[in-house]
Amino acid sequence: MSRAVMSSQQKIAEKLTILNDRGIGMLTRIYNIKKQGQVWKACGDPKAKPSYLIDKNLESAVKYIVKKFPVVDTRNNSQQLSQLHKEKQEILKNLALYYFTFVDVMEFKDHVSELLNTIDANQVFFDITVNFDLTKNYLDLVVTYTTLMIMVSRIEERKAIVGLYNYAHEMLHGASDREYPRLGQMIVDYENPLKKMMEEFVPHSKSLSDALISLQMVYPRRNLSAEQWRNAQLLSLISAPSTMLNPAQSDTMPCEYLSLDTMEKWIVFGFILCHGNLNSDAAALSLWKIALQSSSCLALFRDEVFHVHKVAEDLFMNIKGYNKRIADIRECRETALSHAGPLHRERRKFLRSALKELATVLADQPGLLGPKALFVFMALSFARDEIIWLLRHADNIPRTRNSDDFIDKHVAELIYYMEELRAHVRKYGPVMQRYYVQYLSGFDAVVLNELVQNLSVCPEDESIIMSSFVNTMTSLSVKQVEDGEVFDFRGMRLDWFRLQAYTSVSKASLNLSDHKELGKMMNTIIFHTKMVDSLVEMLVETSDLSIFCFYSRAFEKMFHQCLELPSQSRYSIAFPLVCTHFMSCTHELCPEERHHIGDRSLSLCNMFLDEMAKQARNLITDICTEQCTLSDQLLPKHCAKTISQAVNKKSKKQTGKKGEPEREKPGVESMRKNRLLVTNLDKLHTALSELCFSINYVPNLVVWEHTFTPREYLTSHLEIRFTKSIVGMTMYNQATQEIAKPSELLTSVKAYMTVLQSIENYVQIDITRVFNNVLLQQTQHLDSHGEPTITSLYTNWYLETLLRQVSNGHIAYFPAMKAFVNLPTESELTFNAEEYSDISEMRALSELLGPYGMKFLSESLMWHISSQVAELKKLVVENVDVLTQMRTSFDKPDQMAALFKRLTSVDSVLKRMTIIGVILSFRSLAQEALKDVLSCHIPFLVSSVEDFKDHIPRETDMKVAMNVYELSSASGLPCEIDPALVVALSSQKSENISPEEEYKIACLLMVFVAVSLPTLASNVMSQYSPAIEGHCNNIHCLAKAINQIAAALFTIHKGSIEDRLKEFLALASSSLLKIGQETDKTTTRNRESVYLLLDMIVQESPFLTMDLLESCFPYVLLRNAYHAVYKQSVTSSA
Repeated sequence: MSRAVMSSQQKIAEKLTILNDRGIGMLTRIYNIKKQGQVWKACGDPKAKPSYLIDKNLESAVKYIVKKFPVVDTRNNSQQLSQLHKEKQEILKNLALYYFTFVDVMEFKDHVSELLNTIDANQVFFDITVNFDLTKNYLDLVVTYTTLMIMVSRIEERKAIVGLYNYAHEMLHGASDREYPRLGQMIVDYENPLKKMMEEFVPHSKSLSDALISLQMVYPRRNLSAEQWRNAQLLSLISAPSTMLNPAQSDTMPCEYLSLDTMEKWIVFGFILCHGNLNSDAAALSLWKIALQSSSCLALFRDEVFHVHKVAEDLFMNIKGYNKRIADIRECRETALSHAGPLHRERRKFLRSALKELATVLADQPGLLGPKALFVFMALSFARDEIIWLLRHADNIPRTRNSDDFIDKHVAELIYYMEELRAHVRKYGPVMQRYYVQYLSGFDAVVLNELVQNLSVCPEDESIIMSSFVNTMTSLSVKQVEDGEVFDFRGMRLDWFRLQAYTSVSKASLNLSDHKELGKMMNTIIFHTKMVDSLVEMLVETSDLSIFCFYSRAFEKMFHQCLELPSQSRYSIAFPLVCTHFMSCTHELCPEERHHIGDRSLSLCNMFLDEMAKQARNLITDICTEQCTLSDQLLPKHCAKTISQAVNKKSKKQTGKKGEPEREKPGVESMRKNRLLVTNLDKLHTALSELCFSINYVPNLVVWEHTFTPREYLTSHLEIRFTKSIVGMTMYNQATQEIAKPSELLTSVKAYMTVLQSIENYVQIDITRVFNNVLLQQTQHLDSHGEPTITSLYTNWYLETLLRQVSNGHIAYFPAMKAFVNLPTESELTFNAEEYSDISEMRALSELLGPYGMKFLSESLMWHISSQVAELKKLVVENVDVLTQMRTSFDKPDQMAALFKRLTSVDSVLKRMTIIGVILSFRSLAQEALKDVLSCHIPFLVSSVEDFKDHIPRETDMKVAMNVYELSSASGLPCEIDPALVVALSSQKSENISPEEEYKIACLLMVFVAVSLPTLASNVMSQYSPAIEGHCNNIHCLAKAINQIAAALFTIHKGSIEDRLKEFLALASSSLLKIGQETDKTTTRNRESVYLLLDMIVQESPFLTMDLLESCFPYVLLRNAYHAVYKQSVTSSA
């Protein structure tokens, strides 16, 4: 009993647990001093270094301290060190963290040495297959300790850090730091750490070699070739269907998923430290050789590597009688360099197919996760080992060797299936819990109870612990899982670890070495408890790939290789998923690196998802381009050649050369004569479906408390590209003023949208949201990035190109065709106006711009009209006196003739009014097209608006009426008073002119236009053409201009529109009747054509009637005028 108490008082299990954890923490801190500290070269930023480390004046002082380290005579060398005196406070402050990290390393070393001595004194029994936790933790501690001392020796500036700090401490406090003498000696002693530790481990050789040799039951059968795995049908659930439901069992459960990489480090470092066993024990030599043949370098910590063969050879060179061992090392090195690459490549190839099969079967039958959980963790561990091996060796390839073995373009597939297995375990955790809760209570508890009962000797303490195990397992029930109870078996596992320590000492009453079945059974039970309460920890233990955080360049390279290979792009989501692992490599002893690693994980995840979305976007764009080309072939303009050929064939005309190949008709690309024929479009669709599978794999993923949604990346990129594509497809050229026809652009946009809609078949994204965001932005003047939209491009083109050419007399508005048409002129236009302004094009424009865009177009047109009206008002002001007299003298012909001669800028008034009329005619075309489009899309809403407009009572307040008109105008309905024009002209009110004066100018403007009409008769171009139902100089547009301007102006000035138009009609008819009495043929050249303007004005106006016109102007004159122009048209045609 006293022995048991003594062994429990040693607390070996507790010390191993704490020291292993602390060792990892110390490694993390030392690593950060070497790699990421703010002091030395590794940080890469000179500004981050304290001034006293880079100052040239202080360099000699630092070198002196390093040279004389650890004993620095500060008194006799005051001249050399005096320059550091000023910096002593700064040195002490900045180097404290680093200095005390080295102190902590020294203390850790002391505790490890003490524990190793305790273990030796107790002659602890080690066997990885029996007391797994004890052996594993012991070997881990040895390797962690060794690694730590090697890492310390790799910090080049360690002497400078420790020496400088101590010097500053001595200057300030008058004495050295109390830890300095021992610390300085440790740094000197461990200059060559492995050599020193080989001497240090001589007393521990027996314990260490026993622990290592126990690996001969595990390591060789784990380190097999892919062919051997394949023959054994490793990890296959379907190779033996009859045993599919049987639980996967082994005597060494925890050894099955133990990392091969970890075992190799144990063996290599272990046998370097107790190298004597290599000469005396064949089993030790065998393990050593196998480990050396597997790798050319081992991982020390993170991306720090250890070149095994070179270091081992250098160490053994100085030991007598080790020539054979040196020869073995050289032979193993050659084997590793020539065979390890292909061996691991074949393993990865096998694991890809094995993990795929495993993931597929478990996805279909998740219940198998219960009995076959061991397979899952074995698969994850094997795959992780191979990935880490590849990563480490790819970064440290010997130059003389073929690098192809270290480049694996299919590694993404392996990582992907690892992630899929991890996802299954997380998703179906409750299934596994139910299974193992029943297993523990129904089988494990019974077997353990029998084993305990059959023990010949069982001391009280051990008996209590064993009984607690049985009671804990027996009390478990499925109901606890169903109720969502949180399980915690950590206490039970720690008790078993303690029990291993108690029963493994040499003089224990109950010796575990004599009861190996108990140890193996307990190891199995511990695995089963982990399946209930520690699934997440098990996933981290077996499949954590946070190592990629420190190989970010290689990680990015693998990702880009994955995207370049279409067959692998479906696995690209594995890379962002790996970023979720990064935070698991942090340690509480080094909290300052959390932000750095967290930021790296976020930036990499963001970059991966962004690149995936960009790649998908580029594929979609290529498909859209192909589809736009195909839809372009269906445009009406391309059928002209086909029609021409048909007509010529019918009339038996021979055109072109004989045997000229017929043009391929649209749709011929869909005719497949051979299934093997793959078009470019097929390849694009295949690549897109593969990549979209990856983007759609997870709805979101959490990295360092940030949630990423892969689909949103794609949506965002599609919005940006769709916006650019729409604007790009307008093909607007500012220099030549060329632009795509609205109908052609609409065809292309619809083809683009059809492709984008098909994306919903691949990815669960709301493509309607993309359309709404993009197309609504295109109805505004600028998009959300401040770039011009199709609305601004088309508005500018119609105003600055088409309508400007109308003003220049190159284009005329043909009411009969409801289009603008090019006129035959000397200078040929680069575009055909009819192809941009007929009904179909205006409807296409309305489809593209929508009501918002058409409203912007109207506002832009109105701005041009308002500028013309402003100029007209100036002309009225110049002639205000004459016009005032003419307004009251229209029944005095002689006085009117005299006054008319005094008028100035008559032609300018008519030209400006014609321009206004042309703009309003274009707007009426646009409004009519908008109404047609909206009537198709929202017929009920449009009919409601129309009904509302048509039933406004006459006595309604004008403000209310204008609101209704604005709604109607936005729907494309024509209004008696144009609200857009009213708004445009309202903004012109001058502050210096009274409302009464403004009203007078408006009235006189109408007078000016009315008395100016007769001058049009002398213009050659004023001839009316029945074919186009208008005049070639667009004066027929005056009718619309007069009515709309009058309605707007007198609405603004609250005058009577009808009265003012009656006045206009009286003045105009009076003026036109006078030219009937003229005898000069030049003056009356197109008199009849001008007479028709009065009829047009009345027909256009909602305020004037034919009866009113009859009272001012005899209808017989209009009838004769129509007869004359039609007769003249027939004559000219003949």
